[in-house]
Amino acid sequence: MVNNCDKTLRLVFPQWQGGNNAPYFFGAQLLSWLAPEANGPVEHVNVARPDGQSLHIENGIVGRGALLDQLDHAQHLIEKHQPDRLVVLGGDCLVDLAPFAYLNERYEGDLVVLWVDAHPDVLTPKEFEHAHAGVLGNLLGLGDGDFASAVKRPIKPANVMYAGLQETLDVETDLIRRLGLRSASPGDLADSSAPVLEWLKETGARHLAIHLDLDVLDPAFFRSLLFSRPDAPADAFAGIAQGKMTIDQVVRLLGDVAGAVDVVGLGVAEHLPWDALALKNMLAKLPLLGSPAKALP
Repeated sequence: MVNNCDKTLRLVFPQWQGGNNAPYFFGAQLLSWLAPEANGPVEHVNVARPDGQSLHIENGIVGRGALLDQLDHAQHLIEKHQPDRLVVLGGDCLVDLAPFAYLNERYEGDLVVLWVDAHPDVLTPKEFEHAHAGVLGNLLGLGDGDFASAVKRPIKPANVMYAGLQETLDVETDLIRRLGLRSASPGDLADSSAPVLEWLKETGARHLAIHLDLDVLDPAFFRSLLFSRPDAPADAFAGIAQGKMTIDQVVRLLGDVAGAVDVVGLGVAEHLPWDALALKNMLAKLPLLGSPAKALP
């Protein structure tokens, strides 16, 4: 349901500070290379290359200053083009803050958001210092004031639904219940997109933005995820919910919703291609190709 006359802006946003995880920088760049060629303008958000230095906690948020600068540049690029549609290739989940806020303004508060993610992303700095875990809260007008203020027209809770959400923390569960956010589990979506399609029909949605955090995928079948980090201790991710969906299930779901409503936004985030990164670093150390100094963290 895409109008070919509409302008689609593609943002390549290799932000890594929101998750304090340097490999997101390379992951976003590789994602951009892998993606089909853009049919419209492409812009790159200015993000400092990781240099191995530790980030500092600023007012409860790791890398706050850099994240706000990058948010400002993303807003500038979007306003420069004033697109009808946006594709975002990230980077940590916070990359969707400026684009989705813009789209809700562009469509006068009529935007609905499908949050395809194993995690709810509604934590505040009081609970967690990594800003990517609070981006949906910011879009709803909650959380840190500086990030939430970037959303001039907060998204209505009734216009948000989770797909693939796993177990949540008590504080997340309480907020989800209080706001009445809808959710479909991986089991609900294993063989049918019906729960999401029914929600779209109920909302009367005309414009949809999709946030796709790749960690909604099952790490047993897709390895370019945080949980597959090869040097992580065996218990590094104990107690942290991991995705259970397959690529085929996600493709079917998003294809079904695209057939039912106008998709005006797509953000893909949290790509961590460990094997490709290891190979890149190895090549940088080989004779005639590079030197150890060129290896990424």
